[in-house]
Amino acid sequence: MHIAKRPIQLQIPWTKIVQILKKNAVLCVAIAAAVITSFIVPPDKAYLEYFDWKTLTCLFCVLAVVCALKNIHFFTVLAEKIVGLFKNARASVLALAYVTFLGSMLIANDMALLTFLPLGYFVLSSTDKHKYMAFTFIMQNIAANLGGMLTPFGNPQNLYLYNAFKIPTGEFTLIMLPPFLISVSLITLCCLIFVKKEPLEIESKHIALPKLRTAIYATLFALSIVIVFRIIPFWIGLLVIPTVLLFLDRKALEDVDYGLLFTFFAFFIFAGNMSRISLLQNIFSKLLEKNTLLVSICSCQIISNVPSAILLSQFTDNYTQLLLGVNIGGVGTLISSLASLITFREFTSHYPEKTKQYLLKFTAFNFAFLLILTTAQLLIL
Repeated sequence: MHIAKRPIQLQIPWTKIVQILKKNAVLCVAIAAAVITSFIVPPDKAYLEYFDWKTLTCLFCVLAVVCALKNIHFFTVLAEKIVGLFKNARASVLALAYVTFLGSMLIANDMALLTFLPLGYFVLSSTDKHKYMAFTFIMQNIAANLGGMLTPFGNPQNLYLYNAFKIPTGEFTLIMLPPFLISVSLITLCCLIFVKKEPLEIESKHIALPKLRTAIYATLFALSIVIVFRIIPFWIGLLVIPTVLLFLDRKALEDVDYGLLFTFFAFFIFAGNMSRISLLQNIFSKLLEKNTLLVSICSCQIISNVPSAILLSQFTDNYTQLLLGVNIGGVGTLISSLASLITFREFTSHYPEKTKQYLLKFTAFNFAFLLILTTAQLLIL
């Protein structure tokens, strides 16, 4: 008796695919942009020059160390201390914004966010103040992007322009001081308006940090910061940190947000290709002659601030307006600063169902800051 075999039907889990795409929407856009521009600028040896390997290495190292610190409940203990010190929601959110400001000036904007966003999450989630989470993340993001403008190493584009035009340190600080002071005032005002003086209470878990591991992880984090300042080659961190964590906390390496790393990777390809399109180069040359500040701000909204600084510096000697533009332009769209992708991924990893609400709030606050800072700078100039 012959039994007919039924054809095997493969069921594609479309629901899961959609969920993955939603969770990694920015990565998908970045890959699409990289692929599309690769048809215009075919891959060649110049592609290798697109990537800032130091940034990618620092990003990986800090992500791994932060995951390790999470696993020993370091941020839970630190959150308890912040709540105990500041007592209410408004003061705590202000403290988180200010510490991100300070961090961005010392360890660069992306590193500051990687360090202090988890702290913000633990402070608010531990006290059941989830309603302030999106606002706090957005303020921390703005603080990181605008706080880093004051120092040559605070933002990647600053370091590039500082070296490319050999800007004196004193002059650099004077150029960036007015928008920096305005930014601090605006963030303070927003926190006073949008966050109430609600008392914070946190259930003490009496967690004792493992002294040896805490000391080792703190040393690894310091190593990441030393790499940012170019004191030692970045490849040393890439060898040391994963090796140590492989023995002490392999899960930390597994928990690294590799999607974020691939997002940066794809955007480097996109930005590099954009800078090599001759039509765009001709357009930028003509526009920069009219208003370098506005052109650089607008360019950041499309191809991000670091690629804008590299691209536009080829066509203008007006480093004052270019420097101002690529820093002020760090607020605005989600890709105006690649550091903003860190904040977006961190928030959506905790609240994937609130992606649309976050993007609406992010856009509203960022463009409000962009409008005020641009107007103020045009009046000053």
